[in-house]
Amino acid sequence: MKTILYTAIAASALLLSFRPFEGITSLEIGKSLPKMEIKLSDVSGKSVSLGEAVGKSGLLVIFSCNTCPFVIKNESRIKEMTAYALKNGFGSVVINSNEGQRDSDDSFEAMKKYHEQKQFSGFYLLDKNSELANAFGATHTPEIYLFGKTGTLVYKGAIDDSPRDESTVKEHFLKDAMDAVIKGETVKTNSTKSVGCTIKRKES
Repeated sequence: MKTILYTAIAASALLLSFRPFEGITSLEIGKSLPKMEIKLSDVSGKSVSLGEAVGKSGLLVIFSCNTCPFVIKNESRIKEMTAYALKNGFGSVVINSNEGQRDSDDSFEAMKKYHEQKQFSGFYLLDKNSELANAFGATHTPEIYLFGKTGTLVYKGAIDDSPRDESTVKEHFLKDAMDAVIKGETVKTNSTKSVGCTIKRKES
């Protein structure tokens, strides 16, 4: 019993001391699109800024990667939502900020191959030094940020209410938010919790 108790205490202490998101603050609803002038490398070979990617309805930003199990569970939804965004006047960018894995699973070459296989609509951008992730306060993959017609954040969080199982989805948070923007209405649910793998920032 004592051994179990000591183990639990040690585990709790470890969790308390491990703060992977310390100093990172999530962008607040109503804030403007950050770092919109910074050029990022797209898998096409072009350099693209968020400002250049904005559409007449706004901009969909998805922080993602190549191999996260939660990204894999959401791939069909990411493909569907990026296509829906472009169809309805939003720009669409998927951003890979995993600098800690840039020499392996999330290298630029691996990103190119991944995009060729999945064919998401819009851009797939490499976020050098996790600069965009830090500006947004993004911590997970996948993680959504939707900006409306005025360039301000109207929704952030998850694609829907069932990131682990598409078959049990009841609430389509991202689609509902885009529909509200298109209709000129207020987004009813503007913030949810993103569930996924942590963004692998490079250790300083």
